[in-house]
Amino acid sequence: MDSTPARADVATDSRRLVVMDVDSTLITGEVVEMLAARAGSLPLVAAVTERAMRGEIDFAQSLRERVATLAGLPVAVFDEVLAEAELTPGAVELVAALQERGWPVGLVSGGFVEVVRPLAARLAITRVHANRLEVADGVLTGRVDGPVVDRAAKAATLAAWAAELGLPMSRTVAIGDGANDLDMLAAAATGIAFNAKPVVAAAADAAVDGRLDAVLALEPFAG
Repeated sequence: MDSTPARADVATDSRRLVVMDVDSTLITGEVVEMLAARAGSLPLVAAVTERAMRGEIDFAQSLRERVATLAGLPVAVFDEVLAEAELTPGAVELVAALQERGWPVGLVSGGFVEVVRPLAARLAITRVHANRLEVADGVLTGRVDGPVVDRAAKAATLAAWAAELGLPMSRTVAIGDGANDLDMLAAAATGIAFNAKPVVAAAADAAVDGRLDAVLALEPFAG
C-alpha cells in the first residue's frame, strides 16, 4: 500500500478523502480480462468476473481462478494492457476537480498494481493499493503475490488512509461498481455506486451512471 501522509487541524479541515475502485470505475474495462484475452482464456475469465461482481461467488477465490489462466504470459503484457486501458469519461475531470480543492484521492483495486500504479501516476494520484501478480523468470506464474485485495481489504484501506490524513470517517467518500466494493461503500460516509451492478446500486447512498464526474453534483461534493 503506497500513501503520502498529510495531516491538518480537523477543526478547520474541509477536505474529504475520495477513494475509487479502478476496473469499470476509473477505467472502462477489466484488466484481468485484457490479460486473459492475451492468454486465450477470455470467455472463462469474463464469465467468472461477471459472477464475482454480482456477488455470486467469493472474490478472492474467483480472482485466483482467473489469475491461474494467465500463467506463462510475459511481463511485457503489462505495457500492452496499459496502452489498451481507457479512462472512463469524466475521470480526468473528476480527479482534477478534487485535486484543485486539495482533496486527497486514492485508488484501491482488486486488479493489479502493475497496471494501476502507472494509471495513477498519469493522474498524479499517489495513494494506491492493488493486487500484485507473481512473476518468475519474466513470466506470470498464475498466482497472486500476497493477500488478495478483497472487499474487507478495500474497506480497511479506506480507513487506514483516512487515519493517516487525520480525517474522520465522516469525511470519506467511496466510489465503486461491483460486489467487491460493498464493504468500502458501507464504511465511507458516502458510498457511491457508479455504473454499478444492481446489488451495489441498491446498497449505496447514491448511484450515478454515465460520466464519472457526474458525482460532483452530489451533496458530499457541494461543501
